[in-house]
Amino acid sequence: MITSKSNELIKHIKSLHLKKERDESGEFVVEGIKMVKEAIDSDFEISEIVICEELFTEAIDTKNNRVEYVSEPVFKIISDTTSPQGILAVLKKKTAISDIKEDVIFALDGVQDPGNLGTIIRTLDCTGINTLLLSPECADPYNSKVIRSTMGAIFRVNILDGLDLYERLKELKSQGYNIIVTALDADYNLFDYGFEGKNIVVIGNESKGVSKEIKNLANVKIIIPMVGKTESLNAGVAASLTAYEALRKRR
Repeated sequence: MITSKSNELIKHIKSLHLKKERDESGEFVVEGIKMVKEAIDSDFEISEIVICEELFTEAIDTKNNRVEYVSEPVFKIISDTTSPQGILAVLKKKTAISDIKEDVIFALDGVQDPGNLGTIIRTLDCTGINTLLLSPECADPYNSKVIRSTMGAIFRVNILDGLDLYERLKELKSQGYNIIVTALDADYNLFDYGFEGKNIVVIGNESKGVSKEIKNLANVKIIIPMVGKTESLNAGVAASLTAYEALRKRR
């Protein structure tokens, strides 16, 4: 059992709370029984599972993954929650699949709120949309707040992050994808657009919306109808409505 807070593994896990360290190591942390079970059942590679027996008393099949046991004071050092359940896992990031074949995918242009990003990932999983493109300005998908809010969907959606979104969209447009943005000068009401063919829905930054260059690249503009006095929708809500409308049309 690890009882020292200066143990090298403990220092490494604690460092993974920082994006810089996650990027450099290619690892991230998931915490809590539900997320660890989801991780074990996924195709992600697990570096180690860490258990504090003073806090975690359930039985769990770790499926031959490496398990380290730590004391309660040590676990609280590496935990990112106020009431830790006593179990976490360190996972290796997957190499994102760059060969995109789906007919509907989503892209986020500067969505910075972790809760919005987590909601969108969770909704895409629910609607069967398997690919998400993220600009470098987006929240880190491996941030603990994002991971918790995905409720396990982080393991089932192919996320391509930190890419030059404009260039990637330009490339995909040349391959026959419609680039869809929301705009006041819309071509379609969301409920009238058919989602035929191949489509990429771009959701913009919470305050600034989609960048000008991506708006200029888009060949389809839609508007989500609003009958009240509120001028705009939360980015997570806008993405969810659009994803479910795409699902409805394509069924």
